[in-house]
Amino acid sequence: MRPEFSSAVKAKMEQYRALLLKWQKTVNLVGPGTLDEAWERHFVDSAQLEPLLPVGAGTLFDLGSGAGFPGLVLAMMRPGLAVHLVESDERKATFLRTVSRETDTPVLIHMGRIESLPAAPVPDVVTARALAELDKLLEWCLPWAEAKPDLTLIFPKGEKAEEEIRKAQTNYNFVFETYPSMTSREGRILRLTGLSRKR
Repeated sequence: MRPEFSSAVKAKMEQYRALLLKWQKTVNLVGPGTLDEAWERHFVDSAQLEPLLPVGAGTLFDLGSGAGFPGLVLAMMRPGLAVHLVESDERKATFLRTVSRETDTPVLIHMGRIESLPAAPVPDVVTARALAELDKLLEWCLPWAEAKPDLTLIFPKGEKAEEEIRKAQTNYNFVFETYPSMTSREGRILRLTGLSRKR
């Protein structure tokens, strides 16, 4: 079922899209070929993750946020969720701060590498879109899973999703579900729990 937005959230996202189009002229935020279909390719693609967030989740980390997909979209849809956007590129981090301020969407922005994030807080849920292969994502998330065994990981993936799962299973234990993407015929959304390293 396609995501539905309240009029207030839709207005924020339209403002966000206008900023994306403006900034894209000087900062490479998204693939240029996706701009004409930005609503579907980026906003709906991000919003479809919202129903997969665990009930009662308080803190979300979005790794490699880039232009803010999906983390900033989820922050607009879930105002009570503490969303942390992790982005190492200074210009992209500046864009995220601008969208946050101009749309009145509170988020915490960490400009730096994932490995250098502070130890606290420990997230309830982690998202990452088009950042790295699954085994690398799990390596980054393992310390949080060790601190919080019910950590939920939600990663949109492409046509190589099954191959990435098999590769990751050689080093990690986890339970996973896959969901078809609403915006890509080959796309899959992975929802993982119970992450631990194989001994």
